[in-house]
Amino acid sequence: MKTNRAIRTPGGLSVRLDVRALTVVLLLLAAALAASVVLIGTGDFPISAGDVLKTLLGNGNAGQEFIVNELRLPRVLVGLLVGASLGLGGALFQAVSRNPLGSPDILGLGQGATAGALVMIVLFSGSAAEVTVGALVGGLVAGLSIYLLAWKQGVHGYRLVLVGIGVSAILTAVNGYLLTVSDIVDAARAMVWMTGSLSGRDWEQVWPLLWLCAVLVPLVLANARGLRLMEMGDDVSNALGVRVERVRGLLMVAAVLLTATATAAAGPVSFVALTAPQLARRLTRAPGPNLLPSLCMGAALLVGADWISQKVFGADQMPVGVVTGVLGGVYLLWLLVTERKAGRI
Repeated sequence: MKTNRAIRTPGGLSVRLDVRALTVVLLLLAAALAASVVLIGTGDFPISAGDVLKTLLGNGNAGQEFIVNELRLPRVLVGLLVGASLGLGGALFQAVSRNPLGSPDILGLGQGATAGALVMIVLFSGSAAEVTVGALVGGLVAGLSIYLLAWKQGVHGYRLVLVGIGVSAILTAVNGYLLTVSDIVDAARAMVWMTGSLSGRDWEQVWPLLWLCAVLVPLVLANARGLRLMEMGDDVSNALGVRVERVRGLLMVAAVLLTATATAAAGPVSFVALTAPQLARRLTRAPGPNLLPSLCMGAALLVGADWISQKVFGADQMPVGVVTGVLGGVYLLWLLVTERKAGRI
């Protein structure tokens, strides 16, 4: 059975459609939405999935309207948007660097955002909004620094990863120092933020993420063809008409913005950006960056992890970053074992 089909419009436009990838995207969207409905109904005051849907459509009672629309829906939306941003950002970094380890977790963007947040917490005792701004600025500065340090007549994959690892090590040391000089109250507050959590998230975190995704996701998908051609090498891409450095720079900026904003909204949620693109590629079995499947996989992973956290440990008892860290670590161990058995490492 063919998984690729060409669709031709009356105007002469031809579009290649990967049926398997499209099926995976639709299934992941359905899983993310189903998990979201279940997650909204989970908590100290449980609500059935049917009542959640009725309330979202405006047919719930006053108590359900308050719990669903004001308390739980913003948290779930932040989870979906953060997961989607991390999944897409991770796919972009891995495609640009041509390395499965080229994710924000490894390259130091999370550590940069953490440094910005710690500066606001430890040195200025900043409010929640100021900590968010500090994390966003820290992530952007880290991303810009990595790009400039890795630049030498262009940015190449292994150099980008190596520079990112070095910057990550430096920022980790800086973060450790900031924690040691802080008082016990600020240190406890910082540690909660550093685990990555959706607790207490409201509409103030939803709107910036929503607007950013509305702008950047179409921009990234519009450059997906150029990114796929770039995987064959810069010389081949240039010969095929791709403006390599322009596309690479644009997509790197988009990936940094997506990752930094997601980290600012929920803290450094680990392993989603690293594992979502790999899992999406295994499901689609398609070459290339798999941008849309990675986006949907990231959203499904994060809301699923948050549901596991609340179901097993109770509401707000276990930050979602701890759950994603455990699941991501198990996945990496499994991947290493299978690769070793196959003789590839």
